[in-house]
Amino acid sequence: MNQDITTLRAFRRQILQYYRAHKRDFPWRRTDNPYHILISEVMLQQTQAPRVVAKYNEFITTFPTIQALAKAPIEKLLRVWQGLGYNRRALALRKLAQIAAAEHGGTLPNDYEQLLALPGVGQSTAGAVLAFGYNNPMPFIETNIRRVYLHFFFPERDQVSDRQLLPLIKATLDRSQARRWYFALMDYGAMLAHETPINPNRRSRSYHRQSRFEGS
Repeated sequence: MNQDITTLRAFRRQILQYYRAHKRDFPWRRTDNPYHILISEVMLQQTQAPRVVAKYNEFITTFPTIQALAKAPIEKLLRVWQGLGYNRRALALRKLAQIAAAEHGGTLPNDYEQLLALPGVGQSTAGAVLAFGYNNPMPFIETNIRRVYLHFFFPERDQVSDRQLLPLIKATLDRSQARRWYFALMDYGAMLAHETPINPNRRSRSYHRQSRFEGS
């Protein structure tokens, strides 16, 4: 990482200024319930946010707790999930809930490695649960976050690895308000997806692997 502290501070300031003016509002941003956040993250892996809103509300109303999901009949689960596609996501969530109910007291662990061990939970999902559910300032990368750092710090580089991004993510992370900072990054990244002629994520070595369920 060759960025000086002035550049990093200016970057943070720009991201937060945009967030104050344009932050998006979603129901999963109004909760710090790790289970509800997990549901939203899994739904968002293959589906645009506006489509997820109604299904998210229906899902957490029908299955408000990990225990409720663990006991859900598969037919009922898939009926609620209908319209989102990729039914294996719903089945993985049910299996995850059964493990969490049996091994973690009906909660999600506040531990990165333990989260990764659960069905259907990859690095970005584990990071999101920690950041948004526990305000845990652990560096993590997902599609919108990756796009922001590529846009600002690697404008003319190709085949940039996530390993190259991580030092910058660590250096700019607001450790006292990780939740707010990651929301701000995601909103800026969503804006870039529409406003830049060429998606910055095309410069990522991980580009061809994005938007997959396994390991998300």
